[in-house]
Amino acid sequence: MQNIVIKTNSSDNVAIAANPSGLKRGSIVLDGIVLEEDIPMGHKVALKSFKEGEEVIRYGQIIGFANRFIEKGSWINEGNISLPQPPNLENIAYVQPITSKSELLKGFTFQGFKNPDGSVGTKNVLAITTSVQCVAGITNYIENKIRKELLPLYPNVDEVVAFNHSYGCGIAIDAPAAIIPIRTIKHIAQNPNFGGEIMIIGLGCEKLRPERLAPQRPDDEFLAPHLGASSETSILYLQDESFEGFYEMVDGIMEMAEKHLKKLNQRKRETCSVADLVVGMQCGGSDAFSGLTGNPVSGFAADLIVKAGGTVFFSEVTEVRDAVHLLIPRCKSEEVAQKLKDEMAWYDTYLNQGKADRSANTTPGNKGGGLSNIVEKALGSVVKSGTSPIVDVISLGEKIRKKGLNFVATPASDFVCGTLQLAAGMNMHVFITGRGTPYGLNMVPVIKVSSNTKLANRWHDLIDFDAGPVAFGQKTIEEMGWELFHLILEIASGNKKVATDKLGLYNDLVLFNPGPLT
Repeated sequence: MQNIVIKTNSSDNVAIAANPSGLKRGSIVLDGIVLEEDIPMGHKVALKSFKEGEEVIRYGQIIGFANRFIEKGSWINEGNISLPQPPNLENIAYVQPITSKSELLKGFTFQGFKNPDGSVGTKNVLAITTSVQCVAGITNYIENKIRKELLPLYPNVDEVVAFNHSYGCGIAIDAPAAIIPIRTIKHIAQNPNFGGEIMIIGLGCEKLRPERLAPQRPDDEFLAPHLGASSETSILYLQDESFEGFYEMVDGIMEMAEKHLKKLNQRKRETCSVADLVVGMQCGGSDAFSGLTGNPVSGFAADLIVKAGGTVFFSEVTEVRDAVHLLIPRCKSEEVAQKLKDEMAWYDTYLNQGKADRSANTTPGNKGGGLSNIVEKALGSVVKSGTSPIVDVISLGEKIRKKGLNFVATPASDFVCGTLQLAAGMNMHVFITGRGTPYGLNMVPVIKVSSNTKLANRWHDLIDFDAGPVAFGQKTIEEMGWELFHLILEIASGNKKVATDKLGLYNDLVLFNPGPLT
């Protein structure tokens, strides 16, 4: 195989070593550049000699400054470049973009589960949520019992899922920041894949009242303990004095579950428009190829979904912060642009309170995959949003309000991000990785996209889609974007299963909780 390095922009003064085994010292690349040292796959080659303080440019943007002399052909990494300042939010002016009306994408459908509220599910799931961590043991017990004893009787129901969390009591329930975990739990219960048939198991003495989590209840409404908050929601308290011992509690929950399973079993897949898709884009275990292959391919698919009237969102505040100057011009209005700035500023303050900064985002694995710092990571990360206008910005734990491309504020932590994206209302998940992760969610299908073929070959039974051929010109971003779009429709229709569903690999959901404990 010839020595291959990849520039992402004509103004770049570094290139990425693309060969799966890396490049050896003495190798010749591009216009006769001789490598001064071994350079691993995904890592940067200096295309010129750098004086101390000179700009290092990738994606046509400054990703750092040389902190010492770097000879042409050398390996550029986190050790020899310094981190630039983040974009100043106040200095980013908003100018109304000139947009031409793009042609709508018509004729594409999928088979989904239509809900009375107008949303559409891609799975048919019996969901059990809790109002407090105290009951997690019994909900895990019940989940297994329902799966073994009841699910076989209801063939149209895909799964039973118990959503346990670490919240609910020992907390300052009315503290301003407490609204984030509360609305997250409540909005997850409204996910389209549950068909409105949610069960809530409470203890009885907790501060977070189960009625507050019922999908149809306003956030500030508190009701007396009772069984059956509505025709759609059932609430059961383990401390109910009518229960004599553990097994009567179990019988009560199983009886409730059967009522919901009977309703869910009546759901049938119907032909639905792509406009009913709500796709969350996320990346984790990223490498230097993520911004070259997996993310732009996913971004192209995102544009297709938006053109078909659907909804896509991207997240991960710390992986947007250093590229926010590229996103502000894409906001549909000045109001949306200000919302985006506000979310960035809120998170800046949150990190400062913890005496941390955005540089803490980049993991050892990211650096091992060639991402030297958060700036380089962010510039590659935002590409998965595609090119569509950003129609709205959603705060932590909120639900989406508009169709189209949304920014849903979340931390970059994979499992916290996934939890908040579920709360926002996603019914499909696209997860791009370069280093590999078995991450999965049992509430929605998670399509795992690899940024490089080396990973896809090694993890052949964990990766659903390999975007690696883009790196070597074997396929274009457009070709692979269409392929991913069609795969999304196939999986949304239940015609194919993602690897994590085949293998039963699922992460726990993790709440983002900036509120105080008591």
